[in-house]
Amino acid sequence: MSYPEPRYFKEHGEHSGTFQLADRTPELAIGTNTQVHYLATGGSTNGAYGLYRYEMGPGPGGPAAHFHRTMTESFYVLSGTIRLFNGEKWADGKPGDFLFVPEGGVHAFRNESGEPATMLILFTPGAPREAYFEELADIALTGRQLSAEEWTDVYLRHDQYMV
Repeated sequence: MSYPEPRYFKEHGEHSGTFQLADRTPELAIGTNTQVHYLATGGSTNGAYGLYRYEMGPGPGGPAAHFHRTMTESFYVLSGTIRLFNGEKWADGKPGDFLFVPEGGVHAFRNESGEPATMLILFTPGAPREAYFEELADIALTGRQLSAEEWTDVYLRHDQYMV
């Protein structure tokens, strides 16, 4: 393993860091149970990664088992208990627990605890996952009922392959 090829070529460093303060308003609500903070998007990291703080309310929720062809996904539990699926078994993720899923790895997560839970979700490289979560939020907000074919189209457009 070696360092990747340089991406910055100026002689001196620059002042380009950005703060995301913890008490800011979430960028997105998915239904009434989930709030998403876009800590870093693929666009803001020049395609390097996307990092979200995913806050799940006490109601049950989370995606069914699926995989991605173009990106890895990692989950780090910050608070509460989040059920994590690594493609073989479910585990109750507690604060400090971590799940890494490479491209093609089947995975899922759920909050079934009856209590709020929060985790970080990291995508590499920085795929435009915001569009996927925003589409889910719109579907939940409008109460639209999608057919199986429409769900398949949503998933295919966002590199989500259901198992």
